[in-house]
Amino acid sequence: MSLRDEAAELDALDPLAGKRAEFDLDPEVSYLDGNSLGAPPRGVAPRLAEVIGEQWGGRLIRSWDEGWWDAPERIGDRIAPLVGAGPGQVVVGDSTTVNLFKAVVAAARLNPGRPEILVDAGTFPTDGYIAESAARMTGHSVRRVPVGALAAEADSRTAVVLVNHVDYVTGELHDLPGITAALHAAGAVVVWDLCHSVGAVPVPLDAAEVDLAVGCTYKFLNGGPGSPAFLYVARKWLADFDQPLTGWAGHADPFGMTPGYAGRAGISRGRTGTPDILSMLALDAALDVWRDMTIDQVRAKGLALGEFFLRCLDELVPGARVVTPASRGNQISVAWPDAKAATGKLIARGVIGDFRPPEVLRFGLAGLYVRYADVLRAAEELRGLR
Repeated sequence: MSLRDEAAELDALDPLAGKRAEFDLDPEVSYLDGNSLGAPPRGVAPRLAEVIGEQWGGRLIRSWDEGWWDAPERIGDRIAPLVGAGPGQVVVGDSTTVNLFKAVVAAARLNPGRPEILVDAGTFPTDGYIAESAARMTGHSVRRVPVGALAAEADSRTAVVLVNHVDYVTGELHDLPGITAALHAAGAVVVWDLCHSVGAVPVPLDAAEVDLAVGCTYKFLNGGPGSPAFLYVARKWLADFDQPLTGWAGHADPFGMTPGYAGRAGISRGRTGTPDILSMLALDAALDVWRDMTIDQVRAKGLALGEFFLRCLDELVPGARVVTPASRGNQISVAWPDAKAATGKLIARGVIGDFRPPEVLRFGLAGLYVRYADVLRAAEELRGLR
């Protein structure tokens, strides 16, 4: 059987094949960049029209008391099952960067007397920048350590460890439960960055006893460009969670207008300022695609797409160096000369992926809408670039 025939058969038998119809995608484009920006679910545009025309235009300020004000917690509870969290531990709002700052500073305050913050050496740059800024504020030093060495390097000096669940360049999936347990044994508080794993792979936050986590919603959750991020605080830390951005929305009595700050109870104390309602309710609509789905189903599809893509590369682009290990998220990364130019050529041919230095092509395998025919096409077009 040819690869083309196999791709057609796999797409015909795919139990998630019908999900693609719930997204607004050009049928002529193979979209393999969901690990940077997810495709728009069709339900988002009409929901936003209703929010703007009826809630904002019709109800005006009354809408704050009719669902807007509580949206960060309500939508957080919708995301919670996708990260293995019980209700009341996830809140939506602000950007990933802002939530990272909240989480790292709060983690340092939860673990006093330890002078050091460890950071995943291959982390997304923002995580490192924020760790350095948080360290200056809290009087800590920062040390970058490869993920595989974190357990050995953490000791009685380690207050906080910031780790990425999936490496943004290679797509490597790190052992969240095992790393968390090892770092806890050293007495550290652990903060996980879930940006490249939420909506792609199972994330067992509660089961692994993770302390704090953050993640974005515009990648595999399809919330749209700039959609608000989320913050997870384990139930055991909610009462002591002391975040540095003490804005009015996190106040125990936000409309009391008192001069002194007192944090709200529960996960609401993770809030900062006025919720960004339009993008937040766009995310709310985007999450509807998960109503009849589980993360395990999406993970199975992502792994199957990856295996087929690797076989296509082996046959059509022999010698191509895949830098993604066997333990991976829903992403395949390939080393390629002048990856930036190659990405532009692929896009011109209808295959949209992206690149990251040093010279790596990235292909995001969003199981809700990527087809086997799409990954075959990517391999065929890569062959044409040689």
